[in-house]
Amino acid sequence: MSLYLSCDSLARAVGAEAVASALASQDLQRTSSRGLYWLEPLLEVDTPQGRIGFGPLTAADVPSVLDALQGEPSSHPLALGLVEELPYLKSQQRLLFARAGITRPLSLDDYRAHGGFEGLTRAVTIGGDETATAVFDSGLRGRGGAAFPAGIKWRTVRATEAAQKYIVCNADEGDSGTFADRMLMEGDPFLLIEGMAIAGITVGASYGYIYVRSEYPQAIATLNEALAIARTNGYLGANVGGSGLAFDMEVRVGAGAYICGEETALLDSLEGKRGIVRAKPPIPALKGLFGLPTLVHNVLTLASVPLILAKGAQFYRDYGMGRSLGTMPFQLAGNIRRGGLVERAFGLTLRELVEDYGGGTASGQPLKAAQVGGPLGAWVPPSQFDTPLDYEAFAGIGAMLGHGGVVVADDTLDMAHMARFAMQFCAEESCGKCTPCRIGSTRGVEVIDRLLAAPDQNVRDEQVIILKDLCDTLQYGSLCALGGMVSFPVASALKYFPADFGLQSSEADQ
Repeated sequence: MSLYLSCDSLARAVGAEAVASALASQDLQRTSSRGLYWLEPLLEVDTPQGRIGFGPLTAADVPSVLDALQGEPSSHPLALGLVEELPYLKSQQRLLFARAGITRPLSLDDYRAHGGFEGLTRAVTIGGDETATAVFDSGLRGRGGAAFPAGIKWRTVRATEAAQKYIVCNADEGDSGTFADRMLMEGDPFLLIEGMAIAGITVGASYGYIYVRSEYPQAIATLNEALAIARTNGYLGANVGGSGLAFDMEVRVGAGAYICGEETALLDSLEGKRGIVRAKPPIPALKGLFGLPTLVHNVLTLASVPLILAKGAQFYRDYGMGRSLGTMPFQLAGNIRRGGLVERAFGLTLRELVEDYGGGTASGQPLKAAQVGGPLGAWVPPSQFDTPLDYEAFAGIGAMLGHGGVVVADDTLDMAHMARFAMQFCAEESCGKCTPCRIGSTRGVEVIDRLLAAPDQNVRDEQVIILKDLCDTLQYGSLCALGGMVSFPVASALKYFPADFGLQSSEADQ
Protein backbone atom coordinates (compact mmCIF):
# COMPACT_ATOMS: atom_id res chain seq x y z
CA MET A 1 0.00 0.00 0.00
CA SER A 2 1.57 3.30 -1.13
CA LEU A 3 1.15 6.43 0.95
CA TYR A 4 1.76 10.00 -0.23
CA LEU A 5 2.59 13.06 1.84
CA SER A 6 3.54 16.52 0.64
CA CYS A 7 7.05 17.89 1.13
CA ASP A 8 5.84 21.42 0.36
CA SER A 9 7.12 24.22 2.64
CA LEU A 10 3.68 25.00 4.03
CA ALA A 11 2.94 21.33 4.72
CA ARG A 12 6.26 21.07 6.54
CA ALA A 13 5.51 24.23 8.50
CA VAL A 14 2.27 22.74 9.87
CA GLY A 15 3.73 19.38 10.86
CA ALA A 16 4.30 17.20 7.78
CA GLU A 17 7.78 16.16 8.92
CA ALA A 18 6.45 14.84 12.22
CA VAL A 19 3.78 12.90 10.34
CA ALA A 20 6.45 11.52 7.98
CA SER A 21 8.54 10.36 10.95
CA ALA A 22 5.52 8.57 12.39
CA LEU A 23 5.07 6.82 9.02
CA ALA A 24 8.75 5.86 8.69
CA SER A 25 7.94 2.13 8.57
CA GLN A 26 5.49 2.55 5.69
CA ASP A 27 5.94 2.86 1.90
CA LEU A 28 5.79 6.65 1.98
CA GLN A 29 6.35 8.84 -1.09
CA ARG A 30 6.95 12.58 -0.65
CA THR A 31 5.10 14.49 -3.33
CA SER A 32 4.28 18.06 -4.24
CA SER A 33 1.23 19.70 -2.65
CA ARG A 34 -2.31 19.71 -4.03
CA GLY A 35 -2.62 23.27 -2.75
CA LEU A 36 -5.50 22.33 -0.43
CA TYR A 37 -3.67 24.10 2.32
CA TRP A 38 -6.39 24.04 4.96
CA LEU A 39 -6.10 20.23 4.88
CA GLU A 40 -2.31 20.02 5.26
CA PRO A 41 -0.67 17.80 6.34
CA LEU A 42 -2.72 15.76 3.87
CA LEU A 43 -2.00 12.03 3.67
CA GLU A 44 -3.12 10.18 0.53
CA VAL A 45 -3.38 6.42 0.18
CA ASP A 46 -3.65 4.32 -2.98
CA THR A 47 -6.83 2.25 -3.31
CA PRO A 48 -8.40 0.44 -6.31
CA GLN A 49 -10.83 3.37 -6.62
CA GLY A 50 -8.12 6.03 -6.48
CA ARG A 51 -6.29 7.98 -3.82
CA ILE A 52 -8.20 8.57 -0.61
CA GLY A 53 -7.18 11.32 1.81
CA PHE A 54 -6.86 11.99 5.52
CA GLY A 55 -6.27 15.43 6.92
CA PRO A 56 -5.29 17.64 8.45
CA LEU A 57 -3.15 15.11 10.30
CA THR A 58 -0.86 15.24 13.29
CA ALA A 59 1.71 12.61 14.19
CA ALA A 60 -0.62 11.49 16.97
CA ASP A 61 -3.30 10.63 14.39
CA VAL A 62 -1.06 8.23 12.44
CA PRO A 63 -1.69 5.01 14.46
CA SER A 64 -5.47 5.36 14.21
CA VAL A 65 -5.25 6.10 10.46
CA LEU A 66 -3.13 3.00 9.89
CA ASP A 67 -5.64 0.95 11.91
CA ALA A 68 -8.51 2.36 9.80
CA LEU A 69 -6.69 1.36 6.61
CA GLN A 70 -6.85 -2.25 7.73
CA GLY A 71 -10.62 -2.07 7.98
CA GLU A 72 -13.01 0.66 6.86
CA PRO A 73 -11.01 3.84 6.07
CA SER A 74 -14.10 6.04 5.77
CA SER A 75 -14.88 5.46 9.44
CA HIS A 76 -11.92 7.57 10.53
CA PRO A 77 -12.93 11.10 11.63
CA LEU A 78 -10.22 12.66 9.41
CA ALA A 79 -11.18 10.62 6.32
CA LEU A 80 -11.87 12.79 3.27
CA GLY A 81 -12.82 10.17 0.69
CA LEU A 82 -11.41 10.27 -2.83
CA VAL A 83 -9.18 13.33 -3.05
CA GLU A 84 -9.93 13.93 -6.74
CA GLU A 85 -13.64 14.09 -5.86
CA LEU A 86 -13.30 16.82 -3.25
CA PRO A 87 -15.42 19.74 -4.58
CA TYR A 88 -12.59 22.26 -4.02
CA LEU A 89 -10.31 20.27 -6.31
CA LYS A 90 -12.77 18.61 -8.71
CA SER A 91 -14.20 21.90 -9.98
CA GLN A 92 -10.79 23.35 -10.84
CA GLN A 93 -9.26 23.47 -14.32
CA ARG A 94 -5.68 22.57 -13.63
CA LEU A 95 -3.26 23.06 -16.50
CA LEU A 96 -0.19 24.49 -14.78
CA PHE A 97 -0.79 22.49 -11.63
CA ALA A 98 -1.99 19.27 -13.26
CA ARG A 99 0.79 17.30 -11.53
CA ALA A 100 0.37 19.01 -8.13
CA GLY A 101 0.16 16.46 -5.33
CA ILE A 102 0.67 13.56 -7.74
CA THR A 103 4.36 13.53 -8.70
CA ARG A 104 7.59 13.56 -6.73
CA PRO A 105 9.32 16.90 -7.37
CA LEU A 106 12.71 15.51 -8.37
CA SER A 107 11.57 12.38 -10.19
CA LEU A 108 12.25 12.75 -13.90
CA ASP A 109 10.34 9.52 -14.49
CA ASP A 110 7.24 10.92 -12.75
CA TYR A 111 7.47 14.13 -14.76
CA ARG A 112 7.79 12.35 -18.11
CA ALA A 113 5.02 9.90 -17.20
CA HIS A 114 2.65 12.85 -16.83
CA GLY A 115 3.44 14.65 -20.09
CA GLY A 116 6.75 16.20 -19.16
CA PHE A 117 9.05 17.38 -21.99
CA GLU A 118 6.41 16.77 -24.67
CA GLY A 119 6.37 20.53 -25.25
CA LEU A 120 10.15 20.69 -25.68
CA THR A 121 10.07 17.77 -28.10
CA ARG A 122 7.41 19.56 -30.14
CA ALA A 123 9.37 22.83 -30.11
CA VAL A 124 12.48 21.04 -31.38
CA THR A 125 10.43 19.41 -34.15
CA ILE A 126 8.67 22.53 -35.47
CA GLY A 127 11.52 25.03 -35.04
CA GLY A 128 11.79 28.53 -33.63
CA ASP A 129 9.45 30.43 -35.96
CA GLU A 130 6.51 28.10 -35.40
CA THR A 131 7.20 27.90 -31.68
CA ALA A 132 7.14 31.68 -31.34
CA THR A 133 3.95 31.76 -33.41
CA ALA A 134 2.32 29.17 -31.14
CA VAL A 135 3.08 31.29 -28.06
CA PHE A 136 1.71 34.37 -29.84
CA ASP A 137 -1.43 32.60 -31.09
CA SER A 138 -2.17 31.12 -27.65
CA GLY A 139 -2.92 34.58 -26.27
CA LEU A 140 -0.65 33.94 -23.29
CA ARG A 141 -0.09 37.14 -21.29
CA GLY A 142 2.50 37.73 -18.61
CA ARG A 143 1.21 36.46 -15.29
CA GLY A 144 2.44 39.52 -13.42
CA GLY A 145 1.04 43.01 -13.02
CA ALA A 146 1.27 44.28 -16.60
CA ALA A 147 -0.22 41.21 -18.37
CA PHE A 148 1.76 42.03 -21.52
CA PRO A 149 1.30 39.56 -24.44
CA ALA A 150 4.11 37.01 -24.16
CA GLY A 151 4.27 36.28 -27.89
CA ILE A 152 5.23 39.88 -28.70
CA LYS A 153 8.20 39.64 -26.35
CA TRP A 154 9.27 36.33 -27.89
CA ARG A 155 9.13 37.67 -31.44
CA THR A 156 10.99 40.84 -30.46
CA VAL A 157 13.88 39.01 -28.80
CA ARG A 158 14.01 36.43 -31.59
CA ALA A 159 14.22 39.13 -34.26
CA THR A 160 16.93 41.12 -32.48
CA GLU A 161 20.45 40.39 -33.70
CA ALA A 162 23.03 39.84 -30.96
CA ALA A 163 25.95 37.54 -30.22
CA GLN A 164 24.42 36.70 -26.83
CA LYS A 165 20.85 36.71 -25.52
CA TYR A 166 19.40 35.75 -22.16
CA ILE A 167 16.28 34.27 -20.58
CA VAL A 168 15.49 35.64 -17.12
CA CYS A 169 12.83 34.13 -14.87
CA ASN A 170 11.47 36.55 -12.30
CA ALA A 171 10.82 34.29 -9.29
CA ASP A 172 10.99 37.14 -6.78
CA GLU A 173 7.48 36.38 -5.54
CA GLY A 174 7.16 39.16 -2.97
CA ASP A 175 3.45 40.04 -3.06
CA SER A 176 1.44 39.37 0.06
CA GLY A 177 -0.81 36.35 -0.21
CA THR A 178 1.01 34.78 -3.17
CA PHE A 179 2.62 31.36 -3.19
CA ALA A 180 1.97 29.82 -6.63
CA ASP A 181 5.57 30.39 -7.81
CA ARG A 182 6.94 28.75 -4.69
CA MET A 183 4.56 25.82 -5.01
CA LEU A 184 5.58 25.23 -8.61
CA MET A 185 9.33 25.61 -8.04
CA GLU A 186 9.24 23.26 -5.06
CA GLY A 187 6.75 20.80 -6.49
CA ASP A 188 7.22 20.75 -10.28
CA PRO A 189 10.65 22.27 -11.03
CA PHE A 190 11.11 20.47 -14.36
CA LEU A 191 8.10 22.34 -15.75
CA LEU A 192 9.85 25.68 -15.26
CA ILE A 193 13.10 24.27 -16.65
CA GLU A 194 11.27 22.96 -19.72
CA GLY A 195 9.58 26.32 -20.30
CA MET A 196 12.87 28.19 -20.06
CA ALA A 197 14.62 25.69 -22.36
CA ILE A 198 11.89 26.12 -24.98
CA ALA A 199 12.22 29.90 -24.68
CA GLY A 200 16.00 29.72 -24.99
CA ILE A 201 16.16 27.65 -28.15
CA THR A 202 13.30 29.65 -29.69
CA VAL A 203 14.63 33.19 -29.26
CA GLY A 204 18.30 32.25 -29.65
CA ALA A 205 19.36 32.66 -26.03
CA SER A 206 22.05 30.31 -24.77
CA TYR A 207 21.84 31.10 -21.06
CA GLY A 208 19.20 31.77 -18.44
CA TYR A 209 18.82 32.85 -14.84
CA ILE A 210 16.13 32.06 -12.29
CA TYR A 211 16.07 34.95 -9.83
CA VAL A 212 14.58 33.54 -6.62
CA ARG A 213 13.86 35.44 -3.43
CA SER A 214 16.09 34.47 -0.52
CA GLU A 215 13.05 33.62 1.62
CA TYR A 216 12.52 30.46 -0.48
CA PRO A 217 15.39 28.17 0.59
CA GLN A 218 13.54 24.95 -0.24
CA ALA A 219 12.66 26.18 -3.73
CA ILE A 220 16.29 27.17 -4.30
CA ALA A 221 17.60 23.77 -3.22
CA THR A 222 14.99 21.90 -5.28
CA LEU A 223 15.71 23.93 -8.40
CA ASN A 224 19.45 23.38 -8.12
CA GLU A 225 18.96 19.61 -7.83
CA ALA A 226 16.49 19.62 -10.73
CA LEU A 227 18.92 21.60 -12.92
CA ALA A 228 21.64 19.02 -12.30
CA ILE A 229 19.26 16.18 -13.20
CA ALA A 230 18.05 17.95 -16.36
CA ARG A 231 21.64 18.66 -17.41
CA THR A 232 22.66 15.04 -16.90
CA ASN A 233 19.74 13.84 -19.03
CA GLY A 234 20.34 16.18 -21.97
CA TYR A 235 17.57 18.69 -21.34
CA LEU A 236 20.14 21.41 -20.69
CA GLY A 237 23.62 21.90 -22.09
CA ALA A 238 25.16 21.86 -25.54
CA ASN A 239 22.38 19.89 -27.26
CA VAL A 240 19.04 20.65 -25.63
CA GLY A 241 16.60 17.82 -26.23
CA GLY A 242 18.46 16.80 -29.39
CA SER A 243 17.90 20.22 -30.98
CA GLY A 244 21.55 20.85 -31.74
CA LEU A 245 21.16 24.13 -29.83
CA ALA A 246 22.77 25.08 -26.54
CA PHE A 247 20.97 26.39 -23.48
CA ASP A 248 21.88 26.27 -19.82
CA MET A 249 20.80 28.16 -16.74
CA GLU A 250 21.47 28.80 -13.08
CA VAL A 251 19.70 29.98 -9.94
CA ARG A 252 20.50 33.41 -8.51
CA VAL A 253 19.28 34.40 -5.05
CA GLY A 254 17.90 37.87 -4.35
CA ALA A 255 18.68 39.80 -1.19
CA GLY A 256 15.13 40.61 -0.14
CA ALA A 257 14.33 43.89 -1.90
CA TYR A 258 10.69 44.09 -3.03
CA ILE A 259 11.65 46.46 -5.84
CA CYS A 260 13.65 43.66 -7.48
CA GLY A 261 10.34 42.15 -8.52
CA GLU A 262 10.29 44.96 -11.12
CA GLU A 263 12.04 43.53 -14.17
CA THR A 264 14.64 46.23 -14.74
CA ALA A 265 15.59 46.48 -11.06
CA LEU A 266 15.92 42.69 -11.13
CA LEU A 267 18.32 42.95 -14.09
CA ASP A 268 20.45 45.46 -12.18
CA SER A 269 20.55 43.06 -9.23
CA LEU A 270 21.61 40.19 -11.52
CA GLU A 271 24.43 42.38 -12.77
CA GLY A 272 25.67 42.79 -9.20
CA LYS A 273 24.33 46.30 -8.74
CA ARG A 274 21.83 47.78 -6.34
CA GLY A 275 18.34 47.10 -7.69
CA ILE A 276 17.20 50.40 -9.20
CA VAL A 277 14.45 50.79 -11.78
CA ARG A 278 15.63 51.68 -15.29
CA ALA A 279 13.88 54.14 -17.53
CA LYS A 280 12.29 52.68 -20.67
CA PRO A 281 13.02 52.69 -23.55
CA PRO A 282 15.13 50.75 -24.22
CA ILE A 283 13.04 47.75 -23.24
CA PRO A 284 14.79 44.61 -21.90
CA ALA A 285 13.85 42.67 -25.05
CA LEU A 286 16.26 44.93 -26.93
CA LYS A 287 18.72 45.94 -24.24
CA GLY A 288 18.37 43.99 -21.02
CA LEU A 289 20.86 41.97 -18.96
CA PHE A 290 24.39 43.30 -19.52
CA GLY A 291 22.92 45.49 -22.27
CA LEU A 292 21.91 42.48 -24.39
CA PRO A 293 18.49 41.24 -25.62
CA THR A 294 16.72 39.55 -22.73
CA LEU A 295 13.39 37.74 -22.44
CA VAL A 296 12.01 38.38 -18.95
CA HIS A 297 8.99 36.46 -17.66
CA ASN A 298 7.77 35.29 -14.30
CA VAL A 299 7.46 31.65 -13.22
CA LEU A 300 3.83 31.09 -14.20
CA THR A 301 4.31 32.58 -17.67
CA LEU A 302 7.30 30.40 -18.55
CA ALA A 303 5.67 27.34 -16.99
CA SER A 304 2.62 27.82 -19.26
CA VAL A 305 4.71 27.37 -22.42
CA PRO A 306 5.26 23.56 -22.38
CA LEU A 307 1.51 22.87 -22.37
CA ILE A 308 0.92 25.34 -25.21
CA LEU A 309 3.49 23.51 -27.33
CA ALA A 310 2.32 20.03 -26.30
CA LYS A 311 -1.43 20.65 -26.73
CA GLY A 312 -1.47 23.50 -29.25
CA ALA A 313 -2.33 27.18 -29.12
CA GLN A 314 -6.05 26.57 -29.73
CA PHE A 315 -6.27 24.18 -26.76
CA TYR A 316 -4.98 26.97 -24.53
CA ARG A 317 -7.24 29.61 -26.10
CA ASP A 318 -10.30 27.51 -25.31
CA TYR A 319 -9.89 28.54 -21.68
CA GLY A 320 -10.69 32.05 -20.45
CA MET A 321 -12.62 35.02 -21.75
CA GLY A 322 -12.00 38.08 -23.92
CA ARG A 323 -8.29 38.86 -24.04
CA SER A 324 -7.65 36.96 -20.80
CA LEU A 325 -6.98 33.47 -22.09
CA GLY A 326 -5.84 30.28 -20.40
CA THR A 327 -6.02 29.65 -16.67
CA MET A 328 -4.80 31.54 -13.63
CA PRO A 329 -3.69 30.00 -10.32
CA PHE A 330 -5.49 32.19 -7.79
CA GLN A 331 -4.12 32.08 -4.27
CA LEU A 332 -6.46 32.47 -1.30
CA ALA A 333 -4.95 33.81 1.90
CA GLY A 334 -5.67 36.11 4.83
CA ASN A 335 -8.79 35.68 6.96
CA ILE A 336 -10.11 32.79 4.87
CA ARG A 337 -11.64 29.50 5.97
CA ARG A 338 -10.21 27.35 3.18
CA GLY A 339 -6.96 28.91 2.05
CA GLY A 340 -5.11 27.40 -0.87
CA LEU A 341 -4.55 27.42 -4.60
CA VAL A 342 -7.42 27.52 -7.09
CA GLU A 343 -6.55 27.21 -10.77
CA ARG A 344 -9.44 28.20 -13.00
CA ALA A 345 -9.93 29.75 -16.40
CA PHE A 346 -10.33 33.52 -16.37
CA GLY A 347 -13.96 34.50 -15.97
CA LEU A 348 -15.08 33.11 -12.63
CA THR A 349 -16.11 35.82 -10.19
CA LEU A 350 -14.34 36.99 -7.08
CA ARG A 351 -17.42 35.89 -5.12
CA GLU A 352 -17.09 32.33 -6.40
CA LEU A 353 -13.46 32.34 -5.43
CA VAL A 354 -13.83 33.81 -1.94
CA GLU A 355 -17.16 32.33 -0.88
CA ASP A 356 -17.53 29.07 -2.80
CA TYR A 357 -13.90 27.96 -2.71
CA GLY A 358 -12.67 29.88 0.31
CA GLY A 359 -15.78 29.40 2.43
CA GLY A 360 -15.79 32.99 3.65
CA THR A 361 -13.81 34.27 6.61
CA ALA A 362 -12.01 32.00 9.04
CA SER A 363 -13.27 34.17 11.91
CA GLY A 364 -16.90 33.77 10.91
CA GLN A 365 -17.28 37.57 10.84
CA PRO A 366 -18.82 39.26 7.78
CA LEU A 367 -16.56 39.88 4.79
CA LYS A 368 -15.30 43.43 4.55
CA ALA A 369 -13.05 43.31 1.47
CA ALA A 370 -10.49 41.36 -0.48
CA GLN A 371 -7.20 42.82 -1.63
CA VAL A 372 -6.45 41.41 -5.07
CA GLY A 373 -3.01 41.66 -6.64
CA GLY A 374 -0.63 42.05 -3.72
CA PRO A 375 0.14 44.93 -1.34
CA LEU A 376 -0.39 47.44 -4.17
CA GLY A 377 -3.73 45.95 -5.19
CA ALA A 378 -7.09 47.61 -4.63
CA TRP A 379 -9.39 46.68 -1.78
CA VAL A 380 -12.49 45.25 -3.46
CA PRO A 381 -15.71 45.44 -1.39
CA PRO A 382 -18.35 42.67 -1.46
CA SER A 383 -20.57 44.89 -3.64
CA GLN A 384 -18.08 44.29 -6.47
CA PHE A 385 -17.42 40.59 -5.79
CA ASP A 386 -19.46 39.62 -8.86
CA THR A 387 -16.80 41.16 -11.14
CA PRO A 388 -15.27 38.46 -13.39
CA LEU A 389 -11.64 37.70 -12.69
CA ASP A 390 -10.40 39.10 -15.99
CA TYR A 391 -7.66 41.67 -16.64
CA GLU A 392 -9.93 44.14 -18.43
CA ALA A 393 -12.90 43.68 -16.09
CA PHE A 394 -10.74 44.41 -13.06
CA ALA A 395 -9.13 47.42 -14.72
CA GLY A 396 -12.67 48.67 -15.28
CA ILE A 397 -13.30 48.88 -11.52
CA GLY A 398 -9.92 50.46 -10.77
CA ALA A 399 -8.28 47.22 -9.66
CA MET A 400 -5.83 44.65 -11.03
CA LEU A 401 -5.33 40.90 -10.93
CA GLY A 402 -1.56 41.04 -10.63
CA HIS A 403 -0.09 37.69 -9.67
CA GLY A 404 -3.47 36.29 -8.58
CA GLY A 405 -3.09 36.72 -4.85
CA VAL A 406 -6.33 37.33 -2.91
CA VAL A 407 -6.08 38.42 0.73
CA VAL A 408 -9.44 38.34 2.52
CA ALA A 409 -10.43 40.56 5.45
CA ASP A 410 -13.41 40.57 7.80
CA ASP A 411 -15.25 43.59 9.18
CA THR A 412 -12.78 44.13 12.01
CA LEU A 413 -10.03 45.37 9.67
CA ASP A 414 -9.35 49.12 9.81
CA MET A 415 -8.93 50.28 6.21
CA ALA A 416 -7.45 53.63 7.18
CA HIS A 417 -4.53 51.82 8.79
CA MET A 418 -4.20 49.59 5.72
CA ALA A 419 -4.03 52.71 3.50
CA ARG A 420 -1.31 54.11 5.75
CA PHE A 421 0.53 50.79 5.61
CA ALA A 422 0.47 50.87 1.79
CA MET A 423 2.15 54.30 1.76
CA GLN A 424 4.65 53.25 4.41
CA PHE A 425 5.44 50.05 2.50
CA CYS A 426 6.10 52.06 -0.65
CA ALA A 427 8.34 54.50 1.24
CA GLU A 428 10.41 51.67 2.70
CA GLU A 429 10.70 49.65 -0.50
CA SER A 430 11.22 52.49 -2.99
CA CYS A 431 14.48 52.34 -4.94
CA GLY A 432 14.60 56.14 -4.65
CA LYS A 433 15.14 56.89 -8.32
CA CYS A 434 12.01 58.92 -9.05
CA THR A 435 10.67 61.80 -6.96
CA PRO A 436 6.94 60.86 -6.88
CA CYS A 437 7.66 57.47 -5.32
CA ARG A 438 10.61 58.51 -3.13
CA ILE A 439 9.03 61.65 -1.68
CA GLY A 440 5.34 61.13 -2.40
CA SER A 441 5.02 57.92 -0.40
CA THR A 442 6.56 59.55 2.68
CA ARG A 443 4.27 62.55 2.30
CA GLY A 444 1.39 60.08 1.94
CA VAL A 445 2.02 58.63 5.40
CA GLU A 446 2.08 62.15 6.84
CA VAL A 447 -1.17 63.17 5.09
CA ILE A 448 -3.03 60.09 6.31
CA ASP A 449 -1.77 60.71 9.84
CA ARG A 450 -3.05 64.30 9.67
CA LEU A 451 -6.38 63.12 8.25
CA LEU A 452 -6.90 60.63 11.07
CA ALA A 453 -5.93 63.21 13.69
CA ALA A 454 -7.94 66.07 12.12
CA PRO A 455 -9.71 68.09 14.84
CA ASP A 456 -12.52 69.40 12.63
CA GLN A 457 -14.36 69.08 9.34
CA ASN A 458 -12.37 71.75 7.48
CA VAL A 459 -8.99 70.16 8.22
CA ARG A 460 -10.35 66.75 7.26
CA ASP A 461 -11.64 68.07 3.92
CA GLU A 462 -8.28 69.65 3.15
CA GLN A 463 -6.39 66.43 3.84
CA VAL A 464 -8.73 64.36 1.64
CA ILE A 465 -8.08 66.73 -1.29
CA ILE A 466 -4.31 66.57 -0.72
CA LEU A 467 -4.36 62.76 -0.42
CA LYS A 468 -6.27 62.36 -3.69
CA ASP A 469 -3.93 64.75 -5.51
CA LEU A 470 -0.97 62.88 -4.11
CA CYS A 471 -2.39 59.55 -5.32
CA ASP A 472 -2.77 61.01 -8.82
CA THR A 473 0.82 62.24 -8.78
CA LEU A 474 2.09 58.83 -7.69
CA GLN A 475 -0.02 56.96 -10.23
CA TYR A 476 0.87 59.05 -13.26
CA GLY A 477 4.32 60.36 -12.35
CA SER A 478 6.17 57.33 -10.97
CA LEU A 479 8.77 55.49 -13.03
CA CYS A 480 7.49 52.00 -12.20
CA ALA A 481 4.51 50.19 -10.70
CA LEU A 482 5.66 50.46 -7.08
CA GLY A 483 4.89 54.16 -6.90
CA GLY A 484 2.36 54.02 -9.70
CA MET A 485 0.10 51.51 -7.99
CA VAL A 486 0.32 52.46 -4.32
CA SER A 487 -2.66 54.72 -5.05
CA PHE A 488 -4.84 51.62 -5.69
CA PRO A 489 -5.12 50.40 -2.07
CA VAL A 490 -5.25 53.97 -0.74
CA ALA A 491 -7.88 55.30 -3.15
CA SER A 492 -10.06 52.17 -2.87
CA ALA A 493 -9.94 52.25 0.94
CA LEU A 494 -10.90 55.93 0.90
CA LYS A 495 -13.70 55.39 -1.62
CA TYR A 496 -15.39 52.29 -0.19
CA PHE A 497 -14.65 52.61 3.53
CA PRO A 498 -14.80 56.33 4.35
CA ALA A 499 -16.05 55.68 7.88
CA ASP A 500 -12.69 54.14 8.77
CA PHE A 501 -11.13 57.54 8.02
CA GLY A 502 -13.75 59.36 10.06
CA LEU A 503 -15.44 60.57 6.86
CA GLN A 504 -18.95 60.65 5.51
CA SER A 505 -19.39 59.18 2.00
CA SER A 506 -19.82 62.65 0.48
CA GLU A 507 -16.44 63.74 1.88
CA ALA A 508 -14.62 60.71 0.45
CA ASP A 509 -16.24 61.22 -2.97
CA GLN A 510 -15.56 64.94 -3.27
